[in-house]
Amino acid sequence: MGASLVTTSALAASLRSGTSTSLQLVETALSAAEQCADLNIFTCLDPEGARASAQAADAALARGEDLGALHGIPVAVKDNICVAGLPTTCASRFLEHFEPLDDATVVQRLRAAGAVIIGKTNCDEFAMGSSNENSAMGPVKNPRDPSRVPGGSSGGSAAAVAAGIVPLALGSDTGGSIRQPASLCGVVGLKPTWGRVSRSGLVAFGSSLDQVGPLASDVEGAALLLAAIAGPDGLDSTTLPADSTFLTSVASDLEGTVRVGIPEEYLEGLTDAARRVFDQTVAAIPNVEVVSVSLPHTRYAIATYYVLASAEASSNLARFDGVRFGRRAGEEGGLDALYTRSRSEGFGPEVQRRILLGTFVLSSGYYDAYYGKAQAARRVIGVDFEEAFKKVDLLVTMTSPSTAFPLGARTDDPLSMYLSDIFTVPASLAGIPAVSIPVDEDEDGLPWGLQIIAPARGEEAMLRFARRVEAALGDES
Repeated sequence: MGASLVTTSALAASLRSGTSTSLQLVETALSAAEQCADLNIFTCLDPEGARASAQAADAALARGEDLGALHGIPVAVKDNICVAGLPTTCASRFLEHFEPLDDATVVQRLRAAGAVIIGKTNCDEFAMGSSNENSAMGPVKNPRDPSRVPGGSSGGSAAAVAAGIVPLALGSDTGGSIRQPASLCGVVGLKPTWGRVSRSGLVAFGSSLDQVGPLASDVEGAALLLAAIAGPDGLDSTTLPADSTFLTSVASDLEGTVRVGIPEEYLEGLTDAARRVFDQTVAAIPNVEVVSVSLPHTRYAIATYYVLASAEASSNLARFDGVRFGRRAGEEGGLDALYTRSRSEGFGPEVQRRILLGTFVLSSGYYDAYYGKAQAARRVIGVDFEEAFKKVDLLVTMTSPSTAFPLGARTDDPLSMYLSDIFTVPASLAGIPAVSIPVDEDEDGLPWGLQIIAPARGEEAMLRFARRVEAALGDES
């Protein structure tokens, strides 16, 4: 395994023991970000704002006002999540000058927990991509090997944690955009149950799929960040009601036996190397009962996802028309010409591809044939998971079918790129929580990730098991 990363709990302990201050942690993070500038992780840094927040956090601790585990901890935020006064570009030319007036709900909750935001992280444009090569700001490079992709679309957030700049970062996950970069960068990435975390202030891609979640250097850090941002929100009517039992503890319980399901369909097509890592990892976990299960409609997941997500993207991105905000490409030729120029110049090729696909599947004569069938397929994929969870407590799979691939290797083959998310998309379609944790490395020292999937609202059991795996593999090393 790669070098261990500093954890949230270790930094929190250093703050309370007086061996460091939040300002020192922020200065270290800002310095590390500058040293990693070649990796293109950040779209912007906020040195002045971060230092002011850190000084306020230090003053509060000195007064005996402790806001909890995130108090004074530096955090990075994906650039499709609004932070007041900082550019929120979604890594797109269309929004290159947009600065929101208000914080997203998750950012408000971070600030309320005392966390210090140091900047915004690069991502695939409007969160559409699996490699972070679709950014108008240029690709992010993987800290483990700068010739490789970090995964996408939350590649900047994953890379910020993997490079040791911050112990925590926010990402968003629509079809795997937290878990896949977590796997490729060797960090922990968690997609919560849909509705667990408010989407208010998240620039929408696929509204029935989008979910904000944590990337972290360890399982405990991911749990702490999730606990801080989760909960109902009056600005997002789709959020779940408060759950009094949510994340009471993520300490690993090595005594109880966990029934773990291995979906047959997720083993098909694995390379020998990936299968060997998977089998060795499962064998190393203490007190598990392994059960083979089937998710028979998995084969429809990628097609289903790209119909539904593209349809929702087409609808959501219709607001970006060059009239109210964003790029405005001249006014000659009338309104239609303004729309066409603004959107053609503002959106990159992948975003245009998905808008066109989504508009097609929603159009008259094709809606039932494509969108309607995709909705039906989504329902049966969800039923597959419900049936599996009648037999087992959790499911385990590989997160990605490969380790980080070279920059440019798949940019000319969209289907190959889309298949990067083949193991993450089904849980997104079902709206259930899933987490990726680093478990091994390939012969080039690149990390593999293990995905753990839980029933809806099952984050606590999922994280407790993830901590068990983390502890077992840590003991081995």
